Amino acid sequence: MHRARSAALFVLLPTLLAADLNRTRNVILVTADGLRWQELFRGIDPLLAREKSVSMDPASKDADDRRTRYATRESLLPFFWRILAKNGLVLRDINVTNSYRVSYPGYSEILTGRASDDVIKGNDPIQQPNETVLEFLKRKLSLTRDRVALFSSWDHFHYIAEHTPGTIFINAGYQDLPSSPDLSRLQKVTPTPWDEARHDSFTFELALAYLKSAKPRVLFISFDETDDWAHARRYDRVLDMIANFDSFLNRLWTTIQSMPEYRNSTTLIVTSDHGRGSTLADWSSHGSKVAGADKIWLAMMGPDTPAAGELAAHAEQRDITPTMIKLLGLNPSDYKGATGSPIPAAFKP
Repeated sequence: MHRARSAALFVLLPTLLAADLNRTRNVILVTADGLRWQELFRGIDPLLAREKSVSMDPASKDADDRRTRYATRESLLPFFWRILAKNGLVLRDINVTNSYRVSYPGYSEILTGRASDDVIKGNDPIQQPNETVLEFLKRKLSLTRDRVALFSSWDHFHYIAEHTPGTIFINAGYQDLPSSPDLSRLQKVTPTPWDEARHDSFTFELALAYLKSAKPRVLFISFDETDDWAHARRYDRVLDMIANFDSFLNRLWTTIQSMPEYRNSTTLIVTSDHGRGSTLADWSSHGSKVAGADKIWLAMMGPDTPAAGELAAHAEQRDITPTMIKLLGLNPSDYKGATGSPIPAAFKP
């Protein structure tokens, strides 16, 4: 009898030790739609900075200010490069494996650990055909609906983020948050040019308010304007939205570190849904026929992630789901259908 118990303990020991070593209790995933690696790793693109057709008058004072203000990657994204990259890691070689290279397939790949199936071919509002990692984590960790939350500027996340509607907490598009009536009202009287997407600033403020009150263990915040303004060929606005995105990350991390429920027990994952072109003709576009639309990036910082800085290690978009599962102490193989694997560089040796 004692030998049987000892044998069972010996079998369980590696699992118990792994759980003890894993200090991540919360995961926060943040995405910037279509944010190109060019700006992230280089700062302002000189090819676009003086192109009148994609910005304000390049001879204007505003254009001169932007060329100075966003000249380097550190000046465009100071928190990302001075804090996140130095205390975590940045992977510059991440491939999108779905062939469509547009938003819904990209987000689906992030959230299901597999390339889009035949159902998700574009951005049509089709209910997610697979259980997402958000639903999986809620189920496996026995969390209530409010402890797994998603805030998005784009209203399509009501379809993207869950297979069974109502499983997780979702606030997307011009949707009220009852606990924040003033922000709910203001977002509707400050519309964007796009009916299906609100300003990222409202998405962030609502998400931050929810973080402080509901204290979710899994939170996904998805920003949209880095893509919207690129499609509109407003490079000036794209740069401003990237700078805003960096300030959101800064405030988010500062808030996390100020709360005992999150401090030193939260892993932040930051990435994008797709890349885009690199020429004057196609920088504003993406899709299956646009070269470079399959190239994205990923950054991480947290108690189980090494402070490795910028790395050339290769990974794929579909690897994000199993990485999230492993970070929270679960077995990625229990999530059925995923073809990705946990990213080795994301974990301390």
